[in-house]
Amino acid sequence: MKPPLRTKSVGTKVSEAEFALLEERARGAGLRLAEWVREALLSAPVELGPDSGEVALAEVLALRSLLLNLHFRAAKGEPVAEAEMRGLIERADGSKMQRARERLEAVQSAARAAARATDPEPEAVAETNPEEV
Repeated sequence: MKPPLRTKSVGTKVSEAEFALLEERARGAGLRLAEWVREALLSAPVELGPDSGEVALAEVLALRSLLLNLHFRAAKGEPVAEAEMRGLIERADGSKMQRARERLEAVQSAARAAARATDPEPEAVAETNPEEV
């Protein structure tokens, strides 16, 4: 059976470094660039919520907050009442996902900035034949 006729195309501009990375990944998969890009786009996960890494980071940040608060109190010799402990837990749980997203965005921004700094031609465009896509 013949595959369906592809009549639509999707395009984007990439830097020289990004294009080289895409070509390398396509070669590694044994595919032409257009085939690899199509597969990558169509198989990309649809994000419906936080991924497991984001959730794990959020939990670690909440635990860190609790640990620092409790350690600070213990170092001062102050006891922590049950109601106060519940408040600390609620505060840590209430802000953990936002803090995790902020940390992840900071890391991603730094990575993007580093990628731009290593590519002297950010406006470089790689032409592909729309028939291949």
